[in-house]
Amino acid sequence: MKIKKMKIKIYATSDTHGTITPYRYSDSKEMNMGLMKLSSLIHKDKHTLLIDNGDVLEGSPLDYVHHLKFEDRIHPMAKCFNAMNYDYMNLGNHEFNFGKENVWKYIHDMNAVCLTSNLFDKGVCFGKEYVIHEFDKNNRIALVGLTTQYIPNWEQPKNIVDMTFENVFDKLKQTIDKIKKKEDVKGILVVYHGGFEKDLESGVPTENLTGENLGYKMCSEIEGIDVMISGHQHRSIAQFCHNTCVTQTAFNAKELAYIEWDLDTNERVARLISADGGADESLYPLIEEEEKATQEYLDQPLGRLANGDLLIHDAFDARLHKHPLVSFLNSVQLDFTKADLSSVALFNDATGFNSTITMRDLVSTYVYPNTLCVVRMSGKTLKEYLEKCAEYFEIKDGKISVAPRYLAPKPAHYNYDMVDGVEYTIQVSNPVGSRIISL
Repeated sequence: MKIKKMKIKIYATSDTHGTITPYRYSDSKEMNMGLMKLSSLIHKDKHTLLIDNGDVLEGSPLDYVHHLKFEDRIHPMAKCFNAMNYDYMNLGNHEFNFGKENVWKYIHDMNAVCLTSNLFDKGVCFGKEYVIHEFDKNNRIALVGLTTQYIPNWEQPKNIVDMTFENVFDKLKQTIDKIKKKEDVKGILVVYHGGFEKDLESGVPTENLTGENLGYKMCSEIEGIDVMISGHQHRSIAQFCHNTCVTQTAFNAKELAYIEWDLDTNERVARLISADGGADESLYPLIEEEEKATQEYLDQPLGRLANGDLLIHDAFDARLHKHPLVSFLNSVQLDFTKADLSSVALFNDATGFNSTITMRDLVSTYVYPNTLCVVRMSGKTLKEYLEKCAEYFEIKDGKISVAPRYLAPKPAHYNYDMVDGVEYTIQVSNPVGSRIISL
């Protein structure tokens, strides 16, 4: 009997950050984003997999209001994922921002199988070591999920007590070796909440090699990875890295990764589908109560500015000349912490404050509500820190501009900090490391 050839389809989301509706929380403007729009693009059959690659539970006002008021209920994202019939899920680093108990509840409430294999809580793995998905008895693939091991470098210690984070590269190599020895599969799919530390074409490092992102190392040094769904960096990628077909999507559900994979020939084709169509309105009733509570929360007034607004009209100038909004935010932090100095960055799309400040203004400007740290440092360390911040600028065609490493492979304007409580001068024309000329 002739065996029918098998071509499978894979849809993948990543870094959705609690974005369900297509309406921007800062001003209610409809955008090409949101799970409701992506849902309209997905066409599932028995040869289709639908996968989420993490960073779901934090990043939008809806996420935060759920944490404040509805934490005992099923998360709105989990409701939508279940309604959309997701098959598999992976955890991202932002999943832990509200504590690991919320992560376990999210996993429990999801119908999809958790793949995260390198994170453990008191020795118990959050996900499966690997999963064998059988389309029919002749067509099986293995799925392995991993999350960046760098989480302890960001997360509040109280949120990750008794957790261990295994090295992503070592774990994946061991798992793939095991799959090759034990399983009869036609291919291996890796779902990795992490990105690429090197240029996919040249192999030249694009960031400090800290281990936060290990996608290039895995694709270049581990044989047998047919497809890798990556994330974390919010880049738009659909290409090959060595012999691996790789994808990555932008944040806030702006696009969907789509892969066609012929399991007989191993031909793989990947592309990104933009969320520029209609919305799946059937999802809205699932989240309506919490969405309305979020809008009410955003419209609450917090106070008035005495001398007009603090809106940002030119983001580059706001960093170059330290917009009054920056000093205002630093003043708030100084008042709260009683520290000597305060440092704050402007996020990539910060809007600033109207004269009457609402919570909507606040969350549009200061995106993440999780962590305010007080640290003790010497004057020497302060200068080294400011020198690092000063690397944000360069001289191009006789003018000050943003250094390329803060623009690609993804915009990282949020890595330029500005300090109040001390006076300092940056001389951009000086070499990197010697730009703070007075302090």
